[in-house]
Amino acid sequence: MSTGVLSLTRHNTVESTLHNGRMQISAKADYAVRALAELAADTGRPLTCEAIATSQDIPFRFLKAVFRDLRQAGLVRSQRGCEGGYWLARDPAETTLADIVLAVDGAFLTLRGERLDDLGYRGPAAGLPGMWRGVEDHVRQVLTSTALSDLVRERLAA
Repeated sequence: MSTGVLSLTRHNTVESTLHNGRMQISAKADYAVRALAELAADTGRPLTCEAIATSQDIPFRFLKAVFRDLRQAGLVRSQRGCEGGYWLARDPAETTLADIVLAVDGAFLTLRGERLDDLGYRGPAAGLPGMWRGVEDHVRQVLTSTALSDLVRERLAA
């Protein structure tokens, strides 16, 4: 099994190069997973958006928008004030990467920004949406089988 190489592009996507192909993961999803991993690793107190942005080298304003989506999805809670910050709303073992990606992107896989259900291929290409759904199913399987606690545990074991 080969591993991919991730890099941030100027279009705010993380590219994963695998077998000479390219799969793009949104910067929003990447930042959300990294931010929640940071919260999962330090559950004793709330963390500020600024501290997480600095620790993970994420643009602060972008991360604030990501946290809005995560809060609306019920994945984080927040508190204002000098004792404030963000903390996980659920146990990291009960939060999957699928939960996080869906909270910020709304889909596991899009094709040129279009949802797979919206593709309108005709003729010989009419079967392609079904193949893309198969790819999406594999992505979903990996993301739903990986809990936030798994990421933190791997970091601690490394």
